[in-house]
Amino acid sequence: MQPVASTLWHRLDLPGHDACRLDRQGDAWQLDGTALFRHGDGRIAQLHYRVRCDKNWHTQWGTVRGWMGGSAIDFSVARGAHGEWKFNDVPVPELAHCVDLDLGFTPATNLIQLRRLNLKPGEAADAPAAWLDVEEGGLTLLAQRYERRDNSSYWYQSPRFEYADLLHVTAEGFVHDYPRLWLAER
Repeated sequence: MQPVASTLWHRLDLPGHDACRLDRQGDAWQLDGTALFRHGDGRIAQLHYRVRCDKNWHTQWGTVRGWMGGSAIDFSVARGAHGEWKFNDVPVPELAHCVDLDLGFTPATNLIQLRRLNLKPGEAADAPAAWLDVEEGGLTLLAQRYERRDNSSYWYQSPRFEYADLLHVTAEGFVHDYPRLWLAER
């Protein structure tokens, strides 16, 4: 593994932190991180995640392991060569049109979409993702849209969560400022 970049965020809506590193191994990319936070209902969570992408930033697989309150978390997600998704080895055919895995508890996976889309300032694109809901223990569709405003910001929309705001990113593609949710430490 060749480390490319790393970041540390603190959560703004709840107590918590997330540390993530982007690595390159040959033609593949990998995110490796740990999120620690207090959930809205008071449960404390410790989640280690890893997401592997091919050279074009297409998700190949991801894992999330750890715990939330008294419950163990051990999830695996895989995307086959023909776009088929599996969650803990169970097919999820309704997500075949998705290319990206989005982990809902961390801002790290936005980097994958931003790198894959490679938008120029003024360009916009929809980026539907396979969204891992750790609480429900499932993989579902997350509609998203990114519009690149300049070299370091994107207008982001996620209708499912009624969220829309301007994301500020680092040169490597990590979201630095995710308004009302996450802020990278300096």
